[in-house]
Amino acid sequence: MSVKRVLQYGEKSLREPSKEVHKVSKKIQELVQDLLDTMYAKNGVGMAAPQIGVNYRVFVIDVSKNDEPLNPIVFINPKIIKKSGSCVAQEGCISFPEAYTDVKRYSDVMVKALDRNGRPFVLEAKDGELLARAIQHENDHLDGILFIDHCVNRFETDEILAKHKLPPIDPEKLIND
Repeated sequence: MSVKRVLQYGEKSLREPSKEVHKVSKKIQELVQDLLDTMYAKNGVGMAAPQIGVNYRVFVIDVSKNDEPLNPIVFINPKIIKKSGSCVAQEGCISFPEAYTDVKRYSDVMVKALDRNGRPFVLEAKDGELLARAIQHENDHLDGILFIDHCVNRFETDEILAKHKLPPIDPEKLIND
């Protein structure tokens, strides 16, 4: 399909919750392809529909390394059904160009979703691996939650955001779990 404009931190619809997909229609198939095209064009690991201004519960992830074949995973109406452990790692986001900060996440997650053909699947990601963190990161986008809301050090994160001419953290949005 096509590479879409990625909304930047500060744009309102990044904070809006997304709607359930009622049917995996041609329109949703096109959205999935736009997400993949945009994610690959921006060298991302994941991309959620709200990042391109479409508030549907859809995201894509590909954690393949440079020397591996592409391995996109499509999540439609995802729900994290199990989570445990914790880990801290650097995270960034295509909607926050060049800004990275330490974020606390669950180390193990199990998610159920529909694939690009509307078939249900369950996927488990463990040990704080990139896939586990990416699932949580992209799923958060569907609820209007951003990675900085999970930051380990609010003041350090504000400095990083300021350095990249991005708005500061909204203290009301911080999540402490």
